[in-house]
Amino acid sequence: MSQSYEVIFENNKKWVESKLAEDPEFFHELAKTQHPDYLYIGCSDSRATAEELMGAKPGEVFVYRNIANVVNTLDMSSTAVIQYAVEHLKVKHIIVCGHYNCGGVKAAMTPQDLGLLNPWLRTIRDVYRLHQVELDSIQDENKRYDRLVELNVQEQCINVIKMACVQERYILEEYPIVHGWVFDLRTGKIIDLEIDFEKILKDIQKIYNLTSSDWVMSRKTN
Repeated sequence: MSQSYEVIFENNKKWVESKLAEDPEFFHELAKTQHPDYLYIGCSDSRATAEELMGAKPGEVFVYRNIANVVNTLDMSSTAVIQYAVEHLKVKHIIVCGHYNCGGVKAAMTPQDLGLLNPWLRTIRDVYRLHQVELDSIQDENKRYDRLVELNVQEQCINVIKMACVQERYILEEYPIVHGWVFDLRTGKIIDLEIDFEKILKDIQKIYNLTSSDWVMSRKTN
């Protein structure tokens, strides 16, 4: 155990050396500030690391991860991250990224008491409830879980769009745009679910209009 722990510091040393070899000013510039275009909301699963699967460099992606990439507006951790990214970092894109073979999604469908995880997983169980007819019609269990992963991403995107800070900034600047992705562990590929951000936003505004302005999107649709 101690040997594997020490390897981390050896790897860090090699990483620092490689960065300095590429650019002697790399860390000097990195320490100044950050201007990421992306907020990535993903799962804590150790196999789905945001920067690596995106091919991103330090400073390019603002990252928030939890079990099963849940965005619960009662959870101050996720809402604080989103508000900071939107209002202060001025990110242009918010990505909610799930992944196939997600342990959190599978646990949510396990009919047993999971202790402190119960309230967290309830959000995913609610996704199943909302889409139960479609999911129950899928006979293959693995395909059913895959579809639940996709639907969970979709519903978490909706939760992001419900937030006032996202709606207000989009009115002013036409950013950020919310995207839904799934990372396929079996192939290594990112799948864009092609969430129709503008349509969802218009539908949400009928109930969750948290701005003081009329919703006008003719500039982009005409």
